[in-house]
Amino acid sequence: MKQALINFFRSEEGATAIEYGLIAGLIAVVIITAVGAVGDDLTATFQAIANALPGSGS
Repeated sequence: MKQALINFFRSEEGATAIEYGLIAGLIAVVIITAVGAVGDDLTATFQAIANALPGSGS
């Protein structure tokens, strides 16, 4: 029983899974931020094009 507890506390499989989860979460945050920034720029570009077209009403 003692050896089983020692092996349990020495095991690093759970820590590795948590590290991978944290890395995946950080990557997701970076992707969401980048897509948001590109989306804002793209919206501004399409709005400028729409305003430049004749008959756009603005």
